[in-house]
Amino acid sequence: MTAGILSSIHTPADVHALSAQQLRDLCFEIRTTLLDYGRKHGGHIGSNLGVVELTVALHRVFNSPHDRFIFDVSHQSYVHKMLTGRAEAYLDESRFGEVTGFTNPLESEHDSFVLGHTGTSISLACGLAKTRDMQRAATGESAIGNVVSIIGDGSLSSAIAFEGLNNAAEQGGNLIIIVNDNEMSIAEDFGGMYGQLAKLRASNGTAELNLFKAFGLDYRYVEQGNDVDTLVEVLNEVKGIDHPIVVHVHTTKGLGFDDDTESGNGSDGCNQTNPQPHAGQCEANHWQDPESSLGKPLDARKYYGEMAMASLERRFSSEPGLVVISPATPGSNGITRDFRERASAHYVDTGITEEHAAAFAAGIAKAGGRPVLATSATFFQRTFDQLQQELALNHVPATLLIFGAGISGADNTHSGTFDMTMFANVPDVTCLAPASGEQMLDMLAWATGPSEHGVVAIRMPGEQILALERAADMAFDPLQRAEEHDPAVNIAGECPFTRYQIVQPGRDVAILGLGNTMPLAAEVMSALAEDDGTHAAITATLVDALQYSAMDAELLTMLADGHRLVVTLEDGQLEGGWGEKVTAFYANSSNAKASHVRVLIFGASKEFTDRVPLDELNERYGLTAATIVSRIRGVLDE
Repeated sequence: MTAGILSSIHTPADVHALSAQQLRDLCFEIRTTLLDYGRKHGGHIGSNLGVVELTVALHRVFNSPHDRFIFDVSHQSYVHKMLTGRAEAYLDESRFGEVTGFTNPLESEHDSFVLGHTGTSISLACGLAKTRDMQRAATGESAIGNVVSIIGDGSLSSAIAFEGLNNAAEQGGNLIIIVNDNEMSIAEDFGGMYGQLAKLRASNGTAELNLFKAFGLDYRYVEQGNDVDTLVEVLNEVKGIDHPIVVHVHTTKGLGFDDDTESGNGSDGCNQTNPQPHAGQCEANHWQDPESSLGKPLDARKYYGEMAMASLERRFSSEPGLVVISPATPGSNGITRDFRERASAHYVDTGITEEHAAAFAAGIAKAGGRPVLATSATFFQRTFDQLQQELALNHVPATLLIFGAGISGADNTHSGTFDMTMFANVPDVTCLAPASGEQMLDMLAWATGPSEHGVVAIRMPGEQILALERAADMAFDPLQRAEEHDPAVNIAGECPFTRYQIVQPGRDVAILGLGNTMPLAAEVMSALAEDDGTHAAITATLVDALQYSAMDAELLTMLADGHRLVVTLEDGQLEGGWGEKVTAFYANSSNAKASHVRVLIFGASKEFTDRVPLDELNERYGLTAATIVSRIRGVLDE
């Protein structure tokens, strides 16, 4: 192999200049680089290993950025970034954090969009192609050449992908849709179309039933999806095409990982106790943790997710209508493969179909079942219409488990900061924010019990809660915790969480914590209780708000007697959030004392943040004990 080819690639023109052998050598070097990067840094390595040759071929044949590439979800865009001037961010360990895990126009003119959710690439491509064609019709030219959408078979399950295919066929004109078929989504593929894709693969693309042709699209099948020479030949043939075409490319996800097929592995070839990624259909291919993180305890999502699933599982045999639904991301939320296999019909993976999953849950609930829909806060954003219409408007008893909610150092496509402003402003949705594992289990038991209620959204506890519980020796085995817990609430009665809970009574200052901010609220309370030499000690009242969908008017009014200042803490967007509602409650109160209560609210600004460390964000938003205490004392000194 010729050494150092990748480090010499600064623009796609450098790829054009390579010989055929150097092109093959480049693919080998990229794959080696990805494996090393994954071990040291982690990331979406499996999907990128699968499209090495495809991405190299794209940049060999087309002329980016004149020709536009739209990578669906774009977690398979690492290779694209390497070939467009960003190789050192993968080669040089000191620069690993320079680029995001997704396409981003702020990084490069070769990235058309910021993308992090599935299914949208075909629709975006239609928009680019439509404008290009109108520009050409009006002036004879356009800055946009070929428009190429690259979408995986897992992303095809998204409804918007089908909407895009439907529009593409009607629109016409140059539009190349590359379907990267590696027979895998995040977990397995789920849905009727995947049987048809399998028939297309088995027949070398000649099967009579062809969903792409059914839309009226031209179609080309490529079996050798990891052969760069074959791909270059095919892409040259479709370059400049005057009508929409689907190029269906069969690849191997994780190509380059060890082929671990030893006995004792699960049905996908991944060891149950310590799943390792390998080439092919392996759930662990979706995300590779760096070696430095191996052996660490479960994170909050997995820990509390496993607790929740264990609590539900013991009821399956006696409650046929209790069903857990996951739109394609089970493992990251503690829905383990072992659980899924034991749950059988009580578990449904709908594929990457958040909107369908929400409407599906509404149907189960309307029929008398008790659905539990579990996914990330960032993905629940996609269900807003179904949340309002199919779920809330129909007053169905569906339970939504919101994972990854709150302020975090995530990239700008996966922030969980915005969930409370969405959920809490939809009628007939009860929004609960547990501050412990036991609270979460109590809330889950009530939400999925026989009580007559509408939608219940449970904001699953985050790392702040887990750290507190571990410090208190509470965070033992999540399955054991669930087994030993008996609900401390009446699961058949009215919502027992509408009233805020006074954790410690005091005077002058009331600190209201919500969910993940309860540890911070307790820290502030303790700091205020200390005489700092300038200010006298304050015995503040500590309140656990428990929920963010309604005001506890009685308690808030009661706090006005003996409290000059109310402080709210939330790890979500302030504007349109819970703290603003508490402020409005006091400002609009007809109670004379309540109307004079001063309110300080702490939370996140309305902004997108991209991989900003959590500590830095907390400093920015004033969500630190020192800042909060300082502001409280400042107000009291006025």
